[in-house]
Amino acid sequence: AKDYYKALLLKNEEGRGVGLSYFRERGFNDRTIQKFELGYALNEWEAFSKHALNKSYSQELLEKTGLVVKKEDGSSYDRFRGRVIFPVHNLSGKVVAFGARMLGKDKNQPKYINSPETEIYHKSQVLYGLYLGKNAIRQHDVCYLVEGYTDVISLHQSEVENVVSSSGTALTEDQIKLIRRFTENVTVLFDGDAAGIKAALRGIDLLLQGGLNVRVVLFPDGEDPDSYSRKVGTTAFVEFLKKNTKDFITFKADLYASEAAGDPVKKAGSIKEIVNSIALIPDPVKRSVYIQETSNLLKISEAVLLTELNKILIQERRKREREKTKSQEEYA
Repeated sequence: AKDYYKALLLKNEEGRGVGLSYFRERGFNDRTIQKFELGYALNEWEAFSKHALNKSYSQELLEKTGLVVKKEDGSSYDRFRGRVIFPVHNLSGKVVAFGARMLGKDKNQPKYINSPETEIYHKSQVLYGLYLGKNAIRQHDVCYLVEGYTDVISLHQSEVENVVSSSGTALTEDQIKLIRRFTENVTVLFDGDAAGIKAALRGIDLLLQGGLNVRVVLFPDGEDPDSYSRKVGTTAFVEFLKKNTKDFITFKADLYASEAAGDPVKKAGSIKEIVNSIALIPDPVKRSVYIQETSNLLKISEAVLLTELNKILIQERRKREREKTKSQEEYA
């Protein structure tokens, strides 16, 4: 399927006119298109399935891989039609799924559709870009985390290869374990809009819980990694990442400080928020370092922060014990 979509993008008239011109508009060069094995699906109901059946692939297999959708009346159609195709590789480089982006302005169609869960594709266990980025992640000992396919691809073209995407969904424990195989350091790249930041803060908490060291880069308002890397070029982009990386405490403190300016109740709330995040960190040494950091940053005594932290940790422990007792009673 990957080879089929790839050939259409480069050799078919519709593929070149629609798909290839879209990638060119996004600023992707031939090397990048080749590297990510990008493709195009014709805007026809059964172009792919007919091609596959002619090559002796079974209808059942096409349905099981999610490439073809079976209708209740027994007929079927291609899942991807009239879209550019992003193959999703597993850790060893095999294509296990596809993401496909719509190019028109059809309000009834979702912008992206993805392969469904199958025997070979479990969304929660795959990170887009990890196969191509794992060596760079090891080498630089940091993994940049972005939201979408095009962010990953643009960063590669800007010579930043230690990057992965959770493909628009919340990170899972399995994905965090995957990152930890290559580095303990994650830098989350946020688009410059308030709604996105609030949503992404939840992702940070998950990373902390997974034992990773978390830093954050916030792009200027209205920019994302893809648009900004194209706008300023490789050198300036890499420089921007270096200069604007903050640890998550500083980031959270800045974020809440601007919101809580002059309001003591809000300030107290924001301090609690930060301590809540610190409480998620499994390593007690790291927790204590972050408490010191918060104390210096927010001009609040370490003792007060530690009291708050211990309160949260005790509550958590009691909650776990209650759940354990409950499950033992149910089991008995």
